[in-house]
Amino acid sequence: MSKRTSEAAKARIAAQREALRKQDQRRRVTMIATIAVVVVVAAAFVVWSVRQGASEKVAGGLAAVTVQEDGTVVMAKPGVTTPVVDVYEDFQCPACKQFEETSGATLKNLAAEGKAKVAYHVITIFTQEPTKGNSLRAASAARCVTDGRQWVAFHDKLYKNQPSETSSGFSVDQLITWGKEAGVTSSGFDDCVRKQGNVQAHQTYTQQVMSTQKLGGTPTVKINGKELDSTTAFVPSALRDAVVNAAKG
Repeated sequence: MSKRTSEAAKARIAAQREALRKQDQRRRVTMIATIAVVVVVAAAFVVWSVRQGASEKVAGGLAAVTVQEDGTVVMAKPGVTTPVVDVYEDFQCPACKQFEETSGATLKNLAAEGKAKVAYHVITIFTQEPTKGNSLRAASAARCVTDGRQWVAFHDKLYKNQPSETSSGFSVDQLITWGKEAGVTSSGFDDCVRKQGNVQAHQTYTQQVMSTQKLGGTPTVKINGKELDSTTAFVPSALRDAVVNAAKG
């Protein structure tokens, strides 16, 4: 092999090595970029998921709240009659507490925005003690509150102080204290709570609701009579979308 031929071969080998080096470098850069994109997309998905499930804050004041004769409590701006969001709940029910913590503010906001008429139906689903007694005392006490806004405040207070399902709670003394903390001003509230005089009316209402609505448990949330699944009711953004879509017919 001549000297010139040898130098040409060395040059080709060097060029091939350089080409391989650049190819490997491009491969590494592409791999790093791909990983970076995957990480960014995954992070964005996590943020989106968290925001989808994030609870709203009560944006402003409440819509008008009225306590009906049968114990139903309606929250809506004047003139708003649909869509109707019915909430069937039990103050002793842990899932109801979770629903209130997750989606309660969304319902208040939707009513305040004039996008829904929200109706709360307090019932008792428990048949064993101590949960049955806890539920009945709380529900009876709530019926002692005739002012709508005070009722909502007391309603929220009861969930914040919900006893466990294995212990006796919602004592009359506690209920009176929480009522005062919630702003209940009725002079007859203390006596009404202690006498538990609303228990029979509450039980009659519970039987009526259970027989007519065919509830499988609490909380049950319906929009215009159609029951929502938990993936909608317990996801504030999904609940809001369901109400807005119902308003469109």
